[in-house]
Amino acid sequence: MSVDPKYWAEATAFGGGRNGHAKLASGMLTVTMSSPKELGGDGKGHNPEELFALGYAACYLSAMRFAAQSEKLGTVPEDASVNAHVGIGPRSDGGFGLKVTLEVSLPGLERDVAEKIAERGHFICPYSNATKGNIEVEIVVL
Repeated sequence: MSVDPKYWAEATAFGGGRNGHAKLASGMLTVTMSSPKELGGDGKGHNPEELFALGYAACYLSAMRFAAQSEKLGTVPEDASVNAHVGIGPRSDGGFGLKVTLEVSLPGLERDVAEKIAERGHFICPYSNATKGNIEVEIVVL
């Protein structure tokens, strides 16, 4: 499989990784990073899992809108939302891993239509494709 990137994002982490800072090359966002209390940190900054959750939720919602329109599955309502839960913890074979649950709200759509849009969004979303086979991702249509 090859990818022909049409856009590149660039970010730099410095000063300690999980306990330092990260910024976008564009200068439009700089964040203080800190490990969550559950992982021994002070929890006073942001962590990579929060930022991953933000990105995945936004990307997945866009992918569902694209799928619904391009595959004529219906219209994703304006008040649709995706709530991304990203968990981190030790893996049974060593190191650390992630686990994701995406809660999809598509108000006003029949359940079967909502489930089809969520399924096709998961197929299209670059975050879903990047994590396929690497991270357990559960989709819950509310």
